[in-house]
Amino acid sequence: MPSMSRTHEVTNQVPPLIGHDPIAGDAALAEACIRHAGARTLESLAGLGRLAGSEQAQEWGRLANENPPKLRTHDRYGHRVDEVEFHPYWHDLMRTAVENGLAGAPWAAAQAGDRHAHVRRAVGYFGWTQVEMGHGCPTTMTYAAVPALRRSPELAARFEPGLTATAYQFGLAEPTGKRGLIAGMGMTEKQGGSDVRANTTRAVPQDDGSYRLTGHKWFTSAPMSDLFLVLAQLEEGVSCFAVPRVLPDGSRNVFRLQRLKDKLGDRSNASTEVEFEDTAAWLVGEPGRGVPAIIEMVNMTRLDCVLGSAATVRAALTQAIHHARHRRAFGAMLVDQPLMQNVLADLAVESEAATALVVRLAAAVDAGESAFLRLAGAAAKYWVCKRTPGVVAEAMEVLGGNGYVEESGLPRLYRQSPLNSIWEGSGNVIALDVLRAMGRSSDTLAAVSAEIELARGLDHRFDDAVKRLHDELGDPDQLPFRARRIAGQLALCLQGSLLLRHAPAAVADAFCASRLGGHGGGVLGMLPATAAVGAIVERASIVTV
Repeated sequence: MPSMSRTHEVTNQVPPLIGHDPIAGDAALAEACIRHAGARTLESLAGLGRLAGSEQAQEWGRLANENPPKLRTHDRYGHRVDEVEFHPYWHDLMRTAVENGLAGAPWAAAQAGDRHAHVRRAVGYFGWTQVEMGHGCPTTMTYAAVPALRRSPELAARFEPGLTATAYQFGLAEPTGKRGLIAGMGMTEKQGGSDVRANTTRAVPQDDGSYRLTGHKWFTSAPMSDLFLVLAQLEEGVSCFAVPRVLPDGSRNVFRLQRLKDKLGDRSNASTEVEFEDTAAWLVGEPGRGVPAIIEMVNMTRLDCVLGSAATVRAALTQAIHHARHRRAFGAMLVDQPLMQNVLADLAVESEAATALVVRLAAAVDAGESAFLRLAGAAAKYWVCKRTPGVVAEAMEVLGGNGYVEESGLPRLYRQSPLNSIWEGSGNVIALDVLRAMGRSSDTLAAVSAEIELARGLDHRFDDAVKRLHDELGDPDQLPFRARRIAGQLALCLQGSLLLRHAPAAVADAFCASRLGGHGGGVLGMLPATAAVGAIVERASIVTV
C-alpha cells in the first residue's frame, strides 16, 4: 500500500502565532502608553503582555469559546438557583483580568494617588482582550459600575471595596463577604431597546428604604455577576437601582434567568433575559434621574467599546502580517508583494489611528477631562467601532481560505467585530449623541477643537479636513440627517491630529492621504504610490519575546 506521507509534507504553511507580546511588542500601543503614562506604567504590564501572547492563553480563549456557558435554572430538588456554569478557562481569563487591574481597580488606585491608573488599565485591557473578547464584557461593566454607584455614598461604601479589588471569586454569596465582586447592568427591554424611557419595569418603595422591582429585562449580560445596575420606573420617572444577586441576610434575590441568548459573536460570555418579581433593589442617585445615573456607567462602557474594537483591529492586523511574513505565493513572500504591502500598510494605519485615539481617551479619564471625554468618546465610539468589521474582513482576506476556518482565529474576531458598534448605542444613537453632546455644552466642542487645533498647519490635507468639519458644524440645516457624517469627520480629525503630532511621518502621511485627502474611497489597500508602505508594515509588526 503506497504511503501518502509525501502529500502531507508541510512546506508553505504559517507557523502558530505564539511567543509575542501584544502590549510592549506593539510600537503604537507602547509609545502611546509611555506618552500618556510613562515607561514605568508600560513596564508594569510586562508579565500580562507575555502571557497574552503565549500558547497557554490562546488555548484559554479557544476553549472558552468552544465550550459556551450553560444555564441551570433549578437544582436537583426543583428549587430555583438561576446559575450559569462556565468552562474552567473562562475563569482563568477573568482571574487574569481582575488580578491585573483591568476591572474596577483603577478607581481605587486613582484615589490612592496613581495619576495614570486608567491609562495603565486601558493599555492592559487592549493587549489582554486580544486573547478573548467575551470576558471583556463583565470586566468592563465592573469597571464602569463604580462611578455610577458613587452617586449614592452608602451604596459605594457597601460595594466599592469588592468592585475595586484585584481578587476574582466566582460564585453567588453575600457581596460584602466576598474578596472581589463582578458587576453587570440591565437597561434594555423588549419594547424599548435603546429608548430606555419606554421601560415598563416598576419599582415600589419599601418602609426600610429599599425598593421592589417587577418586570423583564430583554438583554442582560454576565448574569453570574454579583451586582447589577438596573433601570426601572418610579412616579418621578426612570430611576437607577442596584440589584445584588444575594441579599444581606444571605438569601437569594429574585433574579430569574429565562434563557441564554444565542448570539452572533463571543460564545464564552453569557447574556440572558431576566424576570424580576418583588426583587429587592436600592436606589442609585435621585428618583427620576436614572438616565443621568446610568450614563456614568455608559460613558465608561463606551470607552471600552472603543478599546475592544481597537484591540480587535490590532489582533486581526497581527494575524495578517504574521501570515504574510511566512506565506509564499507566485514566487515571492506575500509581505514583499506590492499590492499586499498596500493592504497591510492600510490596515496598520487604521490600527494605529484607533490605538492613538483610545489611549488618549483613557488619559482624559485620568486627567478629569470630562468635557473632552463626553464628545470625543462618543465620536470615537461611533467611528472606530463602525470601521472594525470591514477591517477584520480585509485582514481575513490576507489569509485567504485559511482565514475562513476557525483554527485561524479570524472567524471568531469577525463574529465579534460588529458587537461594539451595537452595544451601548448603535450607530444612529451614537451619532445623534454626538450632536447632543455638542448642543448641551459649548465646553465639549471647545475641548475637542483645542485638541484638533494642536496639529493645525502640519499638513494641508488635515487643515482642509478641519475646515470641512467647521463648515458642517456651522450649517444648522438638517443636523440629525447629517449626524453620521459629522461624527465621522470629528473622529477623523481627532485621529489626524494625534498621528501628525505623535506617529512617524510615514504613518501620518498615509493617514492624511487616504482618510482626509481623497486617496481612499472606503476600501482598504488604496494608499497612494508615494506611501512608505514598507516602513509602515515594519512598524506594525509585533515584536516576539
